[in-house]
Parts: sequence; C-alpha cells; structure tokens
Amino acid sequence: MNETLRITFLGTGTSQGIPIIGSNHPVCLSDDPKDKRLRVSVLISWDNNNYVIDCGPDFRQQMLTHPVDRLDGILFTHEHSDHTAGLDDIRPYFFRQGDIPIYAHQRVVASLRQRFDYIFSDTNRYPGAPCVAINLVENGHSFTLGDISVVPISAKHNRIPVFGYRFGDFTYLTDVKTIEEKEIDKIKGSKVLVVNALREEAHHSHFNLEEALAFVEMVKPEIAYFTHISHLLGFHAEVEEKLPEGVHLAYDGLVVEM
Repeated sequence: MNETLRITFLGTGTSQGIPIIGSNHPVCLSDDPKDKRLRVSVLISWDNNNYVIDCGPDFRQQMLTHPVDRLDGILFTHEHSDHTAGLDDIRPYFFRQGDIPIYAHQRVVASLRQRFDYIFSDTNRYPGAPCVAINLVENGHSFTLGDISVVPISAKHNRIPVFGYRFGDFTYLTDVKTIEEKEIDKIKGSKVLVVNALREEAHHSHFNLEEALAFVEMVKPEIAYFTHISHLLGFHAEVEEKLPEGVHLAYDGLVVEM
C-alpha cells in the first residue's frame, strides 16, 4: 500500500456519550468541544476506499459531520448497542450502492440478525429496508480490503470476545479489558495504536488509564491515542497535559494521516 491512510475519529465516547443526559458533572458541562464525545467509531480511508469500524447510534450524525459519499464496508468489534445501533442508517448508501458489506464474528452477525431482522430477512423484504453482504471474521484469518491486508486481533471485554483490527501499521482496539500475549504479538510493530482508556478507577470490562498506559508501553507504537473515554477520566485538556510523550487523548473529529 503506497497511499496515505487517513484515520478520522468519528466518536471517542462511551456507551452514554459525553455529555450524559441529565448529568451535572463538570466534564458534561464543559464548553471545550474536545470534551463532547459521540459513541466510539473510526473512519479509515485510503485511495477511494472508506471503511468504518463500528456503527453506533450516532452514525447518521457522524456521516453528516464527516461527509462520505461512498461506504465500502463496516467492521464490527462486537455486538453491544453503542457499536451497532446505527445499522439502519446505512440506507442512503444502500440506495446508491446496493448491499453494504459488513465484517464481523459469526456471533455478532447472529445478534444483528435478531435485532435487525428486517435487514437480514431472506424473504418478504420490507420495501426500503437496506441489505448487507455478510463477511465472517475469524481469528487467525486475515482478509483483504482494497489493497490492505487486515489482521483481526482478539481480546476480551469482560467475558465477551471483541475484535480489534490492524490495517498495515495502524491498529485499532476498543472495549478491551484483557488480551493474550499471542494477540499482542500481532500488534507489535504498529506505528499508530488506538486503544480504550475509560477512566482512572478500575473497571470490570475496560482498560482504565493505568492499564492503557501499561499496554502502550508493552506494544511500543510510535504514537498512541486513547478512545472510548468516560467523563470520569476528566477534562480533555487537563488529562492530555499529564500523558507521556507520544500518547494522546483522541477527540471527535481528530484526523491522523500515515
């Protein structure tokens, strides 16, 4: 791949986003746009290719904020609603392009079939419903998007398996709590690493800040960005100042080119 890989952070927040509905927490009341976070998602673009990792409830707003004329596919990390609930909003792309490719573990596809049965129905399709082309992702089996080989990275979100994805020198992980050494070996050598850092206090299913920093030290990318950030982590500007060199908080609208 000789083209520039362009990564756009569509959302960097948790399942509730920031601000949280009805919250009077100081971060939720912040005027700093970097403290306002939609549900977590990233757009990866190169040449004429556009792929989104996760499609949460803010997907429509994200696609209007960062206009994408063509969507070549959606990669899912896991089945939770903050990563999947925007699937119906692929309709404008479906009307223009036809079936939209999705890439996910078989378990995630089964969950989507149940929740969006009208999208996956093989008979009596409802007029106007979008349709997807299913591509099953298996750990240990890379797949090709455009001219890039994509490597699935398996981790655990408490008890739930999640997939991260490595595109060349870029690796994206979210909702990770534990990860085996053999999977970490797949990440090493990445120039840019994105990983979740929920808050300072320990959490049952997410890296906290300390764990995320230790993970970065283990992988040793050239630069790391934290995502899936809770209001409990603190103000963006204050946390950013405390991070070590080469480690940053991502924010909605951040663009990284490599």
